[in-house]
Amino acid sequence: MTDKSQSCDQKCSSCSSCSDHSCSEARAKEARFLAQMAKIKHKILVLSGKGGVGKSTVAVNLALSLALEGRRVGLLDVDIHGPSIPTMMGLKGAHAAFANDRIIPLEVANVKVISVDFFLENTDDALIWRGPMKQGAIQQFLEDVEWGELDYLLIDCPPGTGDEPLSVCQLIKGDTHAIVVTTPQEVAAADVRKSINFCEQLGLPIVGIIENMSGFVCPHCNKVTNIFKQGGGENLAAKAKLPFLGRIPIDPLIAECSDAGSPMIHKHPDSAMAKAFADIIQPLLALPEE
Repeated sequence: MTDKSQSCDQKCSSCSSCSDHSCSEARAKEARFLAQMAKIKHKILVLSGKGGVGKSTVAVNLALSLALEGRRVGLLDVDIHGPSIPTMMGLKGAHAAFANDRIIPLEVANVKVISVDFFLENTDDALIWRGPMKQGAIQQFLEDVEWGELDYLLIDCPPGTGDEPLSVCQLIKGDTHAIVVTTPQEVAAADVRKSINFCEQLGLPIVGIIENMSGFVCPHCNKVTNIFKQGGGENLAAKAKLPFLGRIPIDPLIAECSDAGSPMIHKHPDSAMAKAFADIIQPLLALPEE
């Protein structure tokens, strides 16, 4: 008599005859996960191969800009070791709630937010985790959070092409895209090219490239000074044959608003930055539904 528990190949999605309880449970769990992902029309990873390019600022303001257009939006922070989304959204020190074995995301300005920070007793605690633990946490954020019906789930990834973005790409099913963030100088663009290569290898479509910190507008004379040059992101997009989504200028108010947990596009809706995001989200609004 065959011992099915030992001969099972654990490929539960294709298994039709195994009666082992663990396999049945795994199939049910996979079905719930697929059903959850099916409720989210567009999953957008915000990536950069370079740290310090303002990627989280971009993710926050993309999410809020989409919400201002009446879209149902979620924002998932998968930067396990250095989450900054809670501070920028005015949620530092907040904790997630639970109901019926589900995680209830916090909500700000019609954007549902989840971060590892919401599960720490002390937000200054260091999470000294290896890859498998990070992947498990990311899977739980995708699987056990009550996201509900969403038009967009923005996923803020840490810099580079390591565990976190790879885990998201391996776990998520359905309509998934990436937005790549860079600053104008070549030293940033060189690392960002690795993110483009990462997406190409995984078959992840790129919506386009955003050039952040592109020109400083003096608040006194309105003169523009290109502190980090200009055009690096546009040149990178041209060489990679990708859409260039736009430039976001440097504004001292960005740091002030982020530290205060008061998003720039809400506090200063007429700013050059807010107008830039209003243009940048147009290709996202035009994404076809599956």
